[in-house]
Amino acid sequence: MKMLMYRTAIGTGLPYNLDSLKSHIRVNETSDDVAIRYIGETAAAEIEQFAQIALLTQTIRVTIFDPCSESGLTLPIGPVGKGATATIIIDGEVFTAFELVGGHRPYIRWHTAYHDLNPSRITVEYQAGFGVTPDDIPPDLAHALMDQAALHYDGRPPLDAKSLTASPHVARVPARSRGRQL
Repeated sequence: MKMLMYRTAIGTGLPYNLDSLKSHIRVNETSDDVAIRYIGETAAAEIEQFAQIALLTQTIRVTIFDPCSESGLTLPIGPVGKGATATIIIDGEVFTAFELVGGHRPYIRWHTAYHDLNPSRITVEYQAGFGVTPDDIPPDLAHALMDQAALHYDGRPPLDAKSLTASPHVARVPARSRGRQL
């Protein structure tokens, strides 16, 4: 089984408030705003990758080649709200015999009709994320993002190989959000 995943942002907003981030890293002037914005976006991407989450709502498209014939499929990125929907295409045809179980680790539960198939390719498209504004992101993750950005900002130029590359907050908080499979 091989899985490819793509993220597409729904909006153009940042997953943090620039003024709050600047305050956290103790910068008052505007001369570094562009660099701080890039640093904040980098910190957000690191947290999303490490924790397998979407901070702001995004469309997630997963394509699976030669899928296993199991009773369901754990989706790679969460969270997914209760009552959310997904679109599934199996071998080029829309498939509706499934249930999307939302939550921190979203899951597709196949109905009986799936087990009559022998699919070679499945595409699942769904939305994941905490919301559309930085205020929707849980405070612990928002703080971890700011700590990681501060580490990047204070560590310019690049840190040497022995220096800390993740804030302690980032090492601890997003780990709680990381997916676990049985």
